Amino acid sequence: MKIKQFNDKALAHYSYAIVSEGKMALVDPSRNPMPYYQFAEENNAVIVAVFETHPHADFVSSHLQIHKETGATIYTSKDLGADYPHQSFDDGDNFTMGTVKFSAINTPGHSPDSISIVAEAKNEKAVFTGDTLFIGNVGRPDLREKAGNMHAKREELAKQMYHTMQQKYNDLPDETLVYPAHGAGSLCGKNMSDASSSTLGQERMSNWAFQEQTEEEFVNELLQDQPMIPHYFGFDVDTNKKGPDNFLKSIGEVPVLLNVSQVEKDTTIIDIRSADDFKANHLPESFNIIGIREAQKLETWLGAIVKPEEEFYVVVPSVDMIETTLSRIAKIGYEKQLKAIVTLAGNLEKSEEINLEAFKENSSNYTIVDIRNVPEVETKKPFENSINIPLHELRERVQEIPTEKPIVVHCAAGYRSAAGSSIIDKYIDKTSVLDLSDAIKEYL
Repeated sequence: MKIKQFNDKALAHYSYAIVSEGKMALVDPSRNPMPYYQFAEENNAVIVAVFETHPHADFVSSHLQIHKETGATIYTSKDLGADYPHQSFDDGDNFTMGTVKFSAINTPGHSPDSISIVAEAKNEKAVFTGDTLFIGNVGRPDLREKAGNMHAKREELAKQMYHTMQQKYNDLPDETLVYPAHGAGSLCGKNMSDASSSTLGQERMSNWAFQEQTEEEFVNELLQDQPMIPHYFGFDVDTNKKGPDNFLKSIGEVPVLLNVSQVEKDTTIIDIRSADDFKANHLPESFNIIGIREAQKLETWLGAIVKPEEEFYVVVPSVDMIETTLSRIAKIGYEKQLKAIVTLAGNLEKSEEINLEAFKENSSNYTIVDIRNVPEVETKKPFENSINIPLHELRERVQEIPTEKPIVVHCAAGYRSAAGSSIIDKYIDKTSVLDLSDAIKEYL
């Protein structure tokens, strides 16, 4: 049994290929199936199975496309109510591929239809836990109140997660390898380890969710301080349940416009260039969601700021970034609402720069907007009189910001404040909107 882990760093997403005797199975594949096809060719293997541990909230999967292009069977829980061709895979079900026996464990908690996939060959055993068991933690239980085939309240799912952790993995030995669908940086859970894999024995010793505790204690801990829920999460659950469109065809339908100086009015504009480039020259009323490097979370913030089905344009720094940017947008299923991807003509609009000396001398002369998440603010608040509106709520709450003084926007390091200040600047006309940027590091 050969196991290959694929890592999408921007979404902290892990997917897997398992190879045995010229056949290959996939677990939770990303939107673009090409890396899996290339790996199959390298190993002279035929893809025969795709396992979906649940309908994912944070990315769009390629399971249906892979089924159509390779004939592979999709295995997922009957509880999912999938709208695409599939074979149900639940407690007691199994499938053999070469020397590998796959079996299912229903592991509700993150979602009511979550399953874990056990792979066993000779003396090797691994479990692919999806968003149920992470390294150092478990999946969040608050994403299925409005999306998917089965709606469930967070308290109900948290209780299901407790019983999953108490009972569902008990028959697997300590040496079983644990392969989750996400790592540190994902919004599908909190406080995850940087490690990409572990063993059940290690998790039983170190993961708080395996420790002896009451159901009430477990539920309280699990529900506390979960990260934000971007707008796109419910949309992706439903998209994955239905089965997404072909990746290459879908991004190939997006128009490209070069050397643009204006676009259609009253349409959202997302500029992914660096903060410096944006402030020096941009289309009026643009939002600066920086996404020129893989580590910058373009997918997350695009899906947190732009709503599903809301039309938008994307500005890229050069034509070299078009293909990569389209691929990233498609990962969350937003390519269909993309009006065009564009490059800019010169000399459009500039952003006003902050006078740091004046701000440091008397910050009370400014309205300070802290766009970090609530737990970050509770940990440390650098400006006593600042207003906290998290970035993902900013468009809906911008009218709460007083306009009598110049507005200064800050986050924790400067990345989010570039987006936040550009959003406020679109909706507030008569007041200066200034980005504190990385100067915030002097205060935190």
